[in-house]
Amino acid sequence: MAGGDLPPAEEATAAAAVKEAEEEEAAAEEDLIEIVEEGSGRLDIARYVDHVRDLSAGAIATFEGTTRDHFAGRHVVELRYEAYAAMARRRLAGILREARSRHALRRLAVAHRLGPVPAGEASVFVAASATHRADAMEACRYVIDELKASVPIWKKEVYDDGEVWKENREFLDRHSGAAAPAPVPAAKTGGCCGSKVRVQEA
Repeated sequence: MAGGDLPPAEEATAAAAVKEAEEEEAAAEEDLIEIVEEGSGRLDIARYVDHVRDLSAGAIATFEGTTRDHFAGRHVVELRYEAYAAMARRRLAGILREARSRHALRRLAVAHRLGPVPAGEASVFVAASATHRADAMEACRYVIDELKASVPIWKKEVYDDGEVWKENREFLDRHSGAAAPAPVPAAKTGGCCGSKVRVQEA
């Protein structure tokens, strides 16, 4: 056997592994990430689910985050979201890469809406497809938890008697005990972050 040559069985196994890695890399390049700007309407849930469909996938898991109509006894009219969109997209791309490194996935999609989101409507959506349901379900949870903990998207809760900027519990849990972050400059439109109020969610 020439130096560096593999037995036929091992060569076939190596070739299959290379092919699988190439397919996964190609799928990762097709992952869908959307920051939906204000005024663009509702999230297109069916499109995101269709995007992750794959003939080799035996499961599709989804998460849809919606605006609830109450918090701590107060009536919620809507949530309003602002973001550093370019930075948010980069971080979301990183989260999807992390999800792929932890789970055997086929396709991923994540979308977050900006601007006002009335009660009952979706603000964020995650879809994951995989050969087996456990990978799809666990990846979905990983993506939404990391999104809430680390993506620069800010939320204002608007009540019928006032409003308040809020930080997600996941962010607070991750950063509890750490030095307070430097203030974030307000956006040109008036922005959220210079006057953000920290409120612990139940």
